Amino acid sequence: MIKGAFMVPHPPLIVPEIGRGEERRIQDTVRAYHEVGQRIAGMKPDTIILLSPHQTMYADYFHISPGDHAEGDFGQFRAGQVKMRVEYDTEFVENLCKLAEAGELPAGTAGERDRRLDYGTMVPLYFINQYWTGYKLVRVGLSGLSLATHYELGRRIRETIEVLCRNAVVIGSGDLSHRLKEEGPYGYSAEGPEYDRRIMEVMGKGEFGKLLDFPEDFCEKAGECGHRSFTIMAGVLDRTGVTAECLSYEGPFGVGYGICGYEVRGKDLTRNFKDQYEEKERKRIREQRTREDVYVRLARAVIEEYVRTGRKKKIPENLPEEMYTRRAGVFVSIKKEGRLRGCIGTIQAVRRSIAEEIIENAVSAAVKDPRFSPIEPEELEKLTVSVDVLGDTERIDSQDLLDVKRYGVVVTKGYRRGLLLPNLEGIDTVEEQVRIAKQKAGIGDFEEVELERFEVIRHY
Repeated sequence: MIKGAFMVPHPPLIVPEIGRGEERRIQDTVRAYHEVGQRIAGMKPDTIILLSPHQTMYADYFHISPGDHAEGDFGQFRAGQVKMRVEYDTEFVENLCKLAEAGELPAGTAGERDRRLDYGTMVPLYFINQYWTGYKLVRVGLSGLSLATHYELGRRIRETIEVLCRNAVVIGSGDLSHRLKEEGPYGYSAEGPEYDRRIMEVMGKGEFGKLLDFPEDFCEKAGECGHRSFTIMAGVLDRTGVTAECLSYEGPFGVGYGICGYEVRGKDLTRNFKDQYEEKERKRIREQRTREDVYVRLARAVIEEYVRTGRKKKIPENLPEEMYTRRAGVFVSIKKEGRLRGCIGTIQAVRRSIAEEIIENAVSAAVKDPRFSPIEPEELEKLTVSVDVLGDTERIDSQDLLDVKRYGVVVTKGYRRGLLLPNLEGIDTVEEQVRIAKQKAGIGDFEEVELERFEVIRHY
């Protein structure tokens, strides 16, 4: 059974041999960490599942550490004398991998890059081991997949705990925002303090469903570290009543450190947060579909028919005249759970009409975008589709003539050419817009480029 769960940070300087006195500046965190260690000792877990953002990480796969043990030290922080060794719960890992595979969840022990323990694992264990060592470890990494998928991995972990009748504790390791102060490691962003305020409110009250509502671009601007760890932990506590307690919060170095504890009270079927989130998303998409215009309805119909049958939809009758007679570049964008799932387009018209352009690019966005696997039929009801019809491009001599909300940009250096659409979530400055367009074209940040701008009509 689940004995408890803890959200903890992992600043290496909290280890006295590394901090050499600096740890006194985050004494509340030190105190709370010792309390976590003492509480875990009282729970006497057989297994500790530790979720670390500094474990091996892939875009589309959760890495679970293989083998029967691992070792590590703090040598990279000039404290190589501080070493630890952990024994892995191999039976747990084996069963977790089987349950993940049965649920078509991309998780397993393949692809280990570094067998050594990462500091996102070692910092929590440094304190836990002072009070309890009678456990075996399961070390799980994060991925670039959606927050809902991280929550689902947590549910698989919970199922494994129940199947094996383990007394288990779950640790969500992760710092909060890294952008609280100008002098911090990544400077200041207004989203930094806002993220910390929101996450501590959510985690301090155990309102785990709200973790799934944090926009990806907001989290990225905040420079957060542990959101996915906390979301997996929340999945482990799915349908479980908890007593939540905030033990500490500090951010003196420009990075947020929060510690919360969760005492399990028993089953609570109303706390099925992923199910609630998915129903809310289905309702939102159903309502959105009733408002889609003819451009988007065509793109969606093309995507659905091609994904289900492999056949490309013919140009239908009764479209607006301009879709048959006008030619223009078109981008079709597909999102799932707020994350890009495919986007393909043409800067200038290459087909005989806008309708044909939409059909070709909708198929490509669904199954030919090299950044993503082809869309599967079971995903169709979760997709949001938009269509951008591009105006003519116009050469400009300066970034000053760009407006990130109004104009898209094309950057060109020799044969390399990159495009970014206007008014995209998370891109608020011209500098960001140009940098990302260069990045897409394989152009260096400091290389001079030719600039073009264009306007779009965006259809939802």
